[in-house]
Amino acid sequence: MPTYREMMDMFNYNSKNSVYKLVKKLVAEKFVSQDSQGRLIPNNLYGQTPILGQVEAGFPTDAQEDFVDTVSLDDFLIDNKESTYLLEVKGLSMKDAGILPGDLVLVEKTNRADFGRIVIAEVDGEWTMKYLQKKNGRPYLMPANKKFKPIYPQEDLKIAAIVKGVIRKCR
Repeated sequence: MPTYREMMDMFNYNSKNSVYKLVKKLVAEKFVSQDSQGRLIPNNLYGQTPILGQVEAGFPTDAQEDFVDTVSLDDFLIDNKESTYLLEVKGLSMKDAGILPGDLVLVEKTNRADFGRIVIAEVDGEWTMKYLQKKNGRPYLMPANKKFKPIYPQEDLKIAAIVKGVIRKCR
């Protein structure tokens, strides 16, 4: 979400007070929330989307469309809005996990992750996204592409987030 200063520029407001009043209205209408530090968090970005039944991924069956329910993709994908953000993917090291350049990964901030999870990590001062693995009691990062080598930290490995989902726009 943009800062108050950025909103001043976007809306051609002359004061932060004008932005404050707008934000207050958006919060009252539940379009956005504010975290404990006052940062804005969008609510229900995608609205409600209908669930029309199930689709067979095995042998074909008769097509049937039954309205089952609705779901907010925010509620479906996001457990903790204050700790969740998107990152755009660069590179091919995770292609065999189905994560390609240009995809967006939905991540949740944390400094802990189970082994086997895809994480966003700082390793020896550089950032990457890989599977968190363990060998001989030591954590390392494993790519999902045989053309890339595992990364064994020389000095430091810090987990910053876990990947919760992948978003790809069909082209």
